[in-house]
Amino acid sequence: MGTQPYHDRDGFIWYDGALVPWRDAKLHVLSHGLHYASAVFEGERAYGGKIFKLTEHSQRLADSARLLGFSLPCSVDDVDRATDEVIRANAIHDGYVRPIAWRGSEMMGVSAQSSKIHLAIAAWDWGSYFTEEARLKGIRMRTSPWRRPAPESAPVHAKATGLYMICTLSKHQAEAEGWHDAMMLDWRGQVAEATGANIFLLMPDGRLHTPVPDCFLDGITRRTVIGLARARGLDVVERVIMPEEVGHAREVFLTGTAAEVTPVGQIDEHRFTPAEVTRMLTEDYRAVTGQRQVQAA
Repeated sequence: MGTQPYHDRDGFIWYDGALVPWRDAKLHVLSHGLHYASAVFEGERAYGGKIFKLTEHSQRLADSARLLGFSLPCSVDDVDRATDEVIRANAIHDGYVRPIAWRGSEMMGVSAQSSKIHLAIAAWDWGSYFTEEARLKGIRMRTSPWRRPAPESAPVHAKATGLYMICTLSKHQAEAEGWHDAMMLDWRGQVAEATGANIFLLMPDGRLHTPVPDCFLDGITRRTVIGLARARGLDVVERVIMPEEVGHAREVFLTGTAAEVTPVGQIDEHRFTPAEVTRMLTEDYRAVTGQRQVQAA
């Protein structure tokens, strides 16, 4: 991810309808989005200068905004065009894209319906979310004490900034204890996801099992990998998965825009060996996103 701070970089950010110098893309300290988490965002990947499934991401941004009670200041097509403009302006070949929309500083308080809606899009060069060594061996995860909320408690199907507070808490605690990431349960105690990715388990029945996304995002990468698995003739089962079942899995991997397809080598006391299915779907995902093929370890 690099050590250069994100506020102090060269380049351009698309901000409220125009490209501005990177360091000039600022918001006021009393912006509602900062105080009350009235903000939504996306995470996207560019491969070879082309953003993978751009329109799906732009549409989800608009859908997330509606779930938080506001509309984007431009159309989904406009977001697509602006995102492409950012990629070109920053000469991004392989990188990460972050659109974000938020309520501004016109009103301060829980109610801020007259606040202006801002939209910004940034992009930067970015490699793997986890180190290559961790990806080859499989990352190490622990179960988080924080749980995904019930649909009646939060807009769980929005990619909303406030929903990631418990992800940061979970990942920080896991890293402080020597793990790479955390597995999150939901409010019922069922397996949900990782802190920023969906989870799949290859069970002894030879099928891929993944939790039903009823209180967390049905990820775009998740849906892509389900399609790739079924194209390979694998059965994919979306169902309730209890934490005590995790130890029976033969292979485990995560999927996400940042994580792509990431093998898991350990969850708590349970250990797994990344093998044929994980490697196959990793290469299939690399192929569908237009990445250069790599030799299996």
